[in-house]
Amino acid sequence: MNFDLSEDQISIRDAVRELCEREFAPHAARWDQEEIVPREAVDQLAKQGFLGMGIAEAWGGVGYDYRTISVVIEEIARVSAALAIMIAVHNSVGAMPIWRFGSDAQKKRFMPRLVTKELGAFCLSEPGAGSDAASIESYAVRDGDSYVLHGAKNWVTNGSTAGSIILFARTDPDGGNKGITAFVITPDLPGFSVGKHEDKMGLRASVTTELALQDCRVPVANRLGEEGQGFKIAMATLDGGRIGIAAQAVGIAVAAYEAALGYARERKSFGVPIGQHQMVQWMLADMATGIEAARLLTLRAASLKDRGEPHGAQAAMAKLFASETAMRVATDAVQIHGGYGFIKEYQVERHFRDA
Repeated sequence: MNFDLSEDQISIRDAVRELCEREFAPHAARWDQEEIVPREAVDQLAKQGFLGMGIAEAWGGVGYDYRTISVVIEEIARVSAALAIMIAVHNSVGAMPIWRFGSDAQKKRFMPRLVTKELGAFCLSEPGAGSDAASIESYAVRDGDSYVLHGAKNWVTNGSTAGSIILFARTDPDGGNKGITAFVITPDLPGFSVGKHEDKMGLRASVTTELALQDCRVPVANRLGEEGQGFKIAMATLDGGRIGIAAQAVGIAVAAYEAALGYARERKSFGVPIGQHQMVQWMLADMATGIEAARLLTLRAASLKDRGEPHGAQAAMAKLFASETAMRVATDAVQIHGGYGFIKEYQVERHFRDA
C-alpha cells in the first residue's frame, strides 16, 4: 500500500494550505473568542468544491477519494479545528448518507444544496444514548404519508446552521438495532426546534447544539432507505466520519508542533535558543514521530475505504491514535512555551483546548 501523495493530491494540499493561511489564519483566534465561524468562510470553501468532496461530479461534487479528503481536512484543521470539524461532519456524515443511501428523488432534492451552499448535520446521540446507538429513545410513528417524530438529540455539530439533518429514530420499539430508521430533517418542519448551544472548552467556533422533536411531522419522502435500515446506515457512515476526525486531529497536532518548533528556535535561555537543549529536542522529536504515525494510520484507513475493503477497525484505530497524539503534542507544545503557553496571545493555548 503506497502512502505517497500523488501530484494532484500535493497540488490540492498546497492550494488548500495557501487558501487557509491567507483567508482563515488571521481570524481563527477571533472566531474562537466569538464562538462563530462566519458564513463567508464556508462560502469560500464551497466555491472550491469542499462541500462536495466525496460526491460524484455528476451530482455537483468534485469526486475526491478519502485520501484526498483527509489531506484537505488536515490542512483546514491546521489553521482552524472548528472550521475543519464543520466541513468534516458535513462531508462525511451530513451529505454522504444521502449520496450513498438516498433515492434519486432525494439526491435531486438535496445534493445541489449540499454541494454548493448548505451545511449538513448528523444526529444519533441522545442524553441517554451516545456510543450505545441502539439505545436511542427518539421514536417515529407512521401516520399516512408522514411520520410523527418525538425525542431529543444532543452533541449535534452544525445543528443550528444546517440546511438538512440526518436524524435517527425508532420505528419499532421492540426491534433493537433493526427497529431504527433514518430521516432527513429540514429546519422548516413544524415541531422541530434547536435547543441549547453547548459552551465548549475547545472547538468553540463550531456550533454544537441540542435538537428537539415534538409532534414533528416528517414526510415519508424524507425517510432515508427503508424502515429498520437506520442502524446500518449510521454504522456505515460513522466509519468514514472517524477518518475525518483522525485527519482533523493530525491537523491540530501539526499546528501545535509548528508553533512549538518556531518558539524553540526564537526563545533563549542560558544564552542559547531553547531548541538547542536536549530535553526540548527530545520532545520535538517525539511530537514529529507521533504526527507521522498518526497521519499514516489515517491514510491507511482512507486507502482501505477507497479500495472498498473493510476499514472499520482501521478507522477507529486512526481516530484513537490521532486524537491521543494531538493531545500529547498540544500538551508538550504548551510546556515548551512555558508560561506563555497559558495565555491566549499564543496559538498553542487554542490548539490545546481544541485537542
